[in-house]
Amino acid sequence: MVTVPKVSVIIPAYNVQQYIEAALTSLERQSLHNFEALIVDDGSTDGTAEVALSFCQRDPRFRLLSKANGGLSSARNYGIQQAQAAYIALLDADDAYEPEKLASHITRLDTEPQVGVVYSASRIIREDGRPTWLRLSGKPIHQQPLLALLCKNFIGHGSNAVFRRSIVDEVGAFDETLASSEDLDFWLRIAAQGHWNFYRQPQPLCCYRVRPSGLTFNIAQMQSCSEQVLAAAYQRSPEQVGPMLPTARAYLARYLARLALTAGKLAEATRLVDCALAEDASIFWRDPRSLVTLAAVRLAPLAHLFIQRSLGSVTPS
Repeated sequence: MVTVPKVSVIIPAYNVQQYIEAALTSLERQSLHNFEALIVDDGSTDGTAEVALSFCQRDPRFRLLSKANGGLSSARNYGIQQAQAAYIALLDADDAYEPEKLASHITRLDTEPQVGVVYSASRIIREDGRPTWLRLSGKPIHQQPLLALLCKNFIGHGSNAVFRRSIVDEVGAFDETLASSEDLDFWLRIAAQGHWNFYRQPQPLCCYRVRPSGLTFNIAQMQSCSEQVLAAAYQRSPEQVGPMLPTARAYLARYLARLALTAGKLAEATRLVDCALAEDASIFWRDPRSLVTLAAVRLAPLAHLFIQRSLGSVTPS
C-alpha cells in the first residue's frame, strides 16, 4: 500500500554543500514522520548533490531532483510541481527546522480550514550554526494580512511557511522573473484573495542562518523588485493598497537601509532612511524597530560593529 505524504518539503539547493546536511538532518528529527523531502539541486557545481544523495539512499522519504540553474523561484516551482502532498513546506538548504515545526503547523492546517498559511517565530543562527540572541517574531503590524504584508514580510524568510498546495492553483506559482521579493509577492497574492488566514505560532520553530561573509546585497535590484511587487499589489487591490502606499514605501526604504547598514554601506543606508522619512516619518515613532534602524544609521560606526559581533564577525568591513 502506497502512503501519500502529509506534507511535501521543498528544499531548493544551489552550492550549499557546507550547510545542507544540517537542514536535512533537521527533517530527519521531525516529530511528524509522514513527509516527503524534495531536494531540488539547481545546477550546483560543488558537492551539494552528493550530500543530498546520501540522505536519499538511507531514507526513502528524501528525493533528489536535478535541474539546470534557474534561481530560487524556479527551483521552488519545480519542486512544487513534483509534490504529492496536500500541504507544502519550504526549507532553504542553509536553514533548519526545530523538531516540532511540521507537526505543529500541520495540526493547525488540519483543524482550521480557513487558515491557508502557517508560520512561526524564528531563531537567527550564525554561519557556523551557533545560536544568537536575535529573533524574528513574525508578528504582523496590522490585523489585515494584506495591509500588514505591504509594510513588512511578517513571514520573515523563505524557510518559514507551510501552506495548502491548492493555493498555488488559485494564485499561481512563485514569479521566476523576480530576482528578489518573490516570496513577498506570493504572500501578497494569497492575501489579496481575502478568504485565507495567516496563522503565526509564537514559538521559534525555525533556525534562520545569517552569513556575514555573504552579505553582498544589491540594494538597487532589491528596491526595484520590491517596488514592482508593490505596484502589482496596487493593480490587484487599488482601493485597499492605494492609501497604504506611502507607508509601504517608507517601510521598504527602512528595511533596505537596515540591509545596507549590515553590509557596511553607510551612504546608501543614510539615503534610504531619508527616503523613509520623506514617505512617512510616522513609522519611526509608531514602530520601535524602525526607530532602532533610524538610530543605528545615525550612529552607524558603533551599530555596524555591534551587528558584526552579533552575527559572528568582529572585523567591520
